[in-house]
Parts: sequence; C-alpha cells; structure tokens
Amino acid sequence: MPADGPAGGENLLFLTDEQLRKGIEAMFFAYRGFTADPDRILEAKGYGRAHHRAVHFIHRSPGTTVNNLLSILGVTKQSLNRVLRTLIEDGLVESKVGIRDKRERHLTLTESGLALEQQLSDAQRARMRDAYRKAGPDAVVGFRQVLEAMMDPEPRRRYMALRDGGQ
Repeated sequence: MPADGPAGGENLLFLTDEQLRKGIEAMFFAYRGFTADPDRILEAKGYGRAHHRAVHFIHRSPGTTVNNLLSILGVTKQSLNRVLRTLIEDGLVESKVGIRDKRERHLTLTESGLALEQQLSDAQRARMRDAYRKAGPDAVVGFRQVLEAMMDPEPRRRYMALRDGGQ
C-alpha cells in the first residue's frame, strides 16, 4: 500500500507539508489546464481572463448591477470599467440605466456575448466533465467541499447564494 494510504488518499486528520505541497502544485497545474482553452479563445479576440470573469457572472445573473459585479469579482471600479467598456463597445454586453435608481447600470449579455460565454463555458465544462468522470462521483462532492472550504467568508456567502439559485 502506498505511503499516502488506499488509492492515494491521505489521512485527513493529519496532512504532512509534503502532502499539502502536492495539493498546492496540483491546484496550480489544474488551474493552468482549466484556463488554457478559454485563454486561447479570449486571446484570439483580444480579451483576457478579466473579460471572461465578467462575461461569466453577467451571464449567471442577467441584469446584475455594476456594483454587484464589483462585489463578486473583488476588483477595483477602474479595472472593471475598462473591461466593461471594451465588452460594451464590442457589442457583447448591454448596459441599461436602472428603472428605480437612475445611477445603477444593469448589465446583460447580447446575442454575441451569449455566444462567447457559451464557447468559453463549453470548453471548461468539457474539461471538468472529463475530470469528474475519471475521478468518480465521490470525488465530485469532495472536490467541491474542498474548494468551498478554501473560500474566504464573503466570497463563500456569495458563491452559496449563486449556487443555490439566488443573485
């Protein structure tokens, strides 16, 4: 039996620095793979990961406000405005003045924005689906639990709200 225990699983009551290092390195390489396909798609269009994140969360919550998106992404207003300006100018995002509060800007994806989001998410879903199939059903739940446990409290709260169908 390997030193890590059955099927490479660690004793979860005590993890050595070496086991943690392996997990950290696996996360780095997995993230690189997870973002590789969308990065190629984005690069061909002159966009980066910030554009991807904005498109993803606008798609996830159509009509979301700029302030809500700022809070979800945890970026500066200046940084988000640069990204949104490009997406709006390129016809991927539409910004509408709020009905109740004229200071608010509500964001939705256009047909072109929806097509880009679909292309990006299809690539990531395919990679994730393949990985989940290879790892098995127990790993799907365990992996999500590990990711949720690593989140800071406020992003976790927002994630849980999105996960459970809220905005």
